This record gives sequence, structure tokens and C-alpha cells, in this order.
Amino acid sequence: MKTRRLIWQDLNWPKLHYDVALVGAEIARARRAQGVVEGKLAGLGVDQGTTLVAEAWSQEAVATAAIEGERLDLLAVRSSVARRLGIGMEKGPTAPRHVDGLLDIMDDAVNKAADPLTHERLQAWQAALFPTGFSGMAKILVGAYRVHAEPMQIVSGRIGREQVHFEAPPSSRVPADMDAFLDWFNAPTEGDSLVQAALAHLWFETIHPFEDGNGRVGRVIIDLVLARDSGEASRLMRISQRLLESRDDYYSELERAQHGPLDVTQWVMWFIAQVRVACEEASVVIDQSLEKARFWHAHQDKELSPRQRKMLNVLLDAGPGGFEGGMSTKKYESLTGASRATSSRDLTELEHKGLLLRVGSGRSTRYCLAILGWDKQSR
Repeated sequence: MKTRRLIWQDLNWPKLHYDVALVGAEIARARRAQGVVEGKLAGLGVDQGTTLVAEAWSQEAVATAAIEGERLDLLAVRSSVARRLGIGMEKGPTAPRHVDGLLDIMDDAVNKAADPLTHERLQAWQAALFPTGFSGMAKILVGAYRVHAEPMQIVSGRIGREQVHFEAPPSSRVPADMDAFLDWFNAPTEGDSLVQAALAHLWFETIHPFEDGNGRVGRVIIDLVLARDSGEASRLMRISQRLLESRDDYYSELERAQHGPLDVTQWVMWFIAQVRVACEEASVVIDQSLEKARFWHAHQDKELSPRQRKMLNVLLDAGPGGFEGGMSTKKYESLTGASRATSSRDLTELEHKGLLLRVGSGRSTRYCLAILGWDKQSR
């Protein structure tokens, strides 16, 4: 079996180091993007901001589970998040206990971000992910650090030609390693919190203290650090969704840092870059929400049918260029269930009222929202 030297075998964590100049430049870019998000969020109304937070939180829960190969029902997650935020009950299936557990720990990380991170808190988080004491069909130890004697390894390759990508420290080391981790995490620091988030995630994932759930708990630790920094605005920064979109790079960068020397510049820079991109994506989402609010305010005097409102919201939610090919009569039929004649009449009426723009003619006729720069939807 092919294996490589692992960082925990000779690592002295306090001696981890990184290139301050290189990391500092990346931090500056991330902070600018983060400031834009916080500023835009402050300009939203309470209801509008809460709606964005609810959707971001729901998507984050789905993403952090998807990184581990688990598919969650988005409607069930949204319904549970809506109840927690007091914004009404969405129609949808009830979330299973382990999904509610995931939302519980994500909520705890943000709402109690200032509280110390302790063994008991981490163990409660992990237990919330496995309320039955099983991971799939396998019974696991929950609410406690692993104690099994066998090495915890992540392996790929055919039988006889396996490659060990990661081997966690022996279980006997976990209590002492977690003591050191928590002492470092809870100590006052003059360093940037984005660097702390990067190092905390790397350190926790390297210790891998639980039999299962390490990835999800490790990403909730990121949530906690960002919430200490930005409060409720941190929910809009969909870090897990960003890591899911870059999952291969995420795993390879973690693996490289876990096998390499004490210089972790590359990991810290990569991680902070993901935070920056997540902030930039959050900024776009806020812009689209503001555009949607302005659109409806400008047309608040227009009398529209439920069908028309539904279609307009679909185009607004898709954003500029997001609804490929624009809206056609056939698409309107499929979306609303209206007849071909009614669909054509509805779209023509919306054009005359100034809510839609027509592009093309005959069978190539398409409609886009009458918003400057959004005509890409119909191309």
C-alpha cells in the first residue's frame, strides 16, 4: 500500500508559518469583497435581508452535506430554516432529525459565535448529526472522540494497489491534540480571523477527532470564525457551497498541507481566496435582490394575474442572463399550465405594460425583463 509522510507525525502546530506578505495581499482582496457584502446587506430592508439569509443558510446546509456525498431535500431544509427565522412555513416535507441537527449546529455557531469552543460543544455538534447513533448502516460513537485502535484512513485505488490520502493521528493522541487545538483557538490572537479560519479548519481536519462528521463539524468551525467577524452577514457568504464547487481542489489543497512542511502559505492563500469568491458571489445575489425589489416597486400599480407574477419572479430569480434563451410562449405554457393562446396573450400584455421586452419575431420571438442589461436572457 502506497502512503506518504503525514503532517501529524512530526508537527509542532505553533510553529506553522506562512508568507505574511503574500497572505496579506489575499486578505486585503477578501476584506474588500467582504466589506461590499456587509454594506449592501445594511441597505436592505429587514424582510428582504432575512429572505436572503434564509436561502443562503438553506443552500449552505445542502452544500456541506453534498461535500460528504449526502443529498438533502432542499425544500425540507428551506421549511426548517424558515421556521427558525420566523418567516413563515414553507410548504414541503418535514426535515429528518439529522437535518435539523445540522441546522442546529450551524445556528449555534452563528448565534453563539462569541462563546468559547469546548470539547463538550464540539461533541454535541457531532452528536446532533447522528441522532440515531448510526452513520448509514454503521453504528458509530457519537458525542465523544474516537477510541478505536485501527488507523483512520482515507484510501483510494484497487485492492492491493491502494493509496492512503490521509491517515489521522492515533486515537490515543486525540484528547491531547484537541486540548492543544482548543487552547490555541480560544486564546486571544492578533492575527487576521480569515487566517485563523484557514488554520483552524486544517488543524481540526488533520486531527479528525470523530468517527464520522469531521468535515461538517470542521466547516461549522469556519462558520463560527466568520460569524465572530461579520455577525449575521456571514450567513450570506456561502463558504461550503464554494468548497463544494471546488471540491477536488479543496481535497487536494487539504491533502497537500497535511503532507507538506510547516509552511502552509499555499493552503491559507487558497482558503482566503475561496472566502473572497464567496463574498463576490454573495454581492451579486444581493444586487439581484435589490433589482427585483426595484422592479416590483416600479410596477406596483400594474394589475397582473398570478400566472404572470409567477413567470416574472422566475425571470427575476434567474438574474441577468440566467434564464437561457429568454421566455417563449412554449416555455410560458410549460411553466404556468396555460393554453398556447393564453400564454401568447399574457406575454403580449406584459410587453405592452412595459414589464417585458420582445426580441426576435415569428417562431424566434423571445421575451426578457425590461431591465437595462438583462436582455442577455433572450439571446
